[in-house]
Amino acid sequence: MNKRGLWGWVILIVVVIVLGYLIYSNYSTPSVSTGTPTTGTPSTGGTGTTGNSGGTSSGGTSGGTSGGTSSGGSSGGSSGSSGGTSGNATTGASGPAAVNLGTAGNFVILAKTGISTTGTTSITGNIGVSPITSTAITGFGLTMDSSNTFSTSSLVTGKVYASDYSPPTPINIGTAISDMQTAYTDAAGRTNPTATELGAGNIDGMTLTPGLYKWSTGLTIPTGVTLNCGGNTNAVFIFQIAQTLTVGNGAMIALSGSCRPKNIFWQVAGTTTLGTTSNFQGNILDQTNIALNTGAILNGRALAQTAVTLQYNAVTISN
Repeated sequence: MNKRGLWGWVILIVVVIVLGYLIYSNYSTPSVSTGTPTTGTPSTGGTGTTGNSGGTSSGGTSGGTSGGTSSGGSSGGSSGSSGGTSGNATTGASGPAAVNLGTAGNFVILAKTGISTTGTTSITGNIGVSPITSTAITGFGLTMDSSNTFSTSSLVTGKVYASDYSPPTPINIGTAISDMQTAYTDAAGRTNPTATELGAGNIDGMTLTPGLYKWSTGLTIPTGVTLNCGGNTNAVFIFQIAQTLTVGNGAMIALSGSCRPKNIFWQVAGTTTLGTTSNFQGNILDQTNIALNTGAILNGRALAQTAVTLQYNAVTISN
């Protein structure tokens, strides 16, 4: 073999060796990712916990986005998504525990010394008086039921009860009055208020979130106030008012964020006056008198330890 032929074989052998090495390198087993990149670790995905406590899904979205392609990142993303879902379920602050109305909650209007109406009033729910008798329910044109345990009125979609009706009404209405007073005491005794003396007794135009609000003076709402529950249908408001509650003519208590009138409690030591054509929401627990002026609307309850007076009003029980 001449030299030219020998060098040809050498070159061929070198080419074969190089090709073999390249083939081996490309098809050998790659290293497996352990899922430890900064953006893919479970701790990053765990940001979803923020969604759980914050009431939004942003935490979950963050966790899911930063999960990455590694196994650790996927776990973190899943955790974040879970956190966001839980957050949506508990959106909004809940405020204090609701006031237990007991059997007083079965009435839209309840009073100890009388209920009177002037003009065509529309009431949805039961009304009752005790210890005063049915003679203190005036303006309703009552018709006694054959059972003598309740009466009816064209103004009331519900039943009318009084202490002088046949058993078991006297005991039942007496229990409701007692429950009303217990509820008042409960509301008045709540501690750790969210705010005290807010607006110096004038909360007109404000937007309030669930909580316990306390005034050592009276409270006035000249044109309106907004109560925002942040999407929480179980959120509770309690207003402790040491003197009078005065709602202006045409004023409106506006509800937003899934607030429910049944979870709003106005504890008033003095008189409550709802101005002409005002629109009011919630349960009024008054130690004295509740007066609804001409055309005022109440979606809630009027529970008074003296009397309730009405003038061409619409009053609807809230459940």
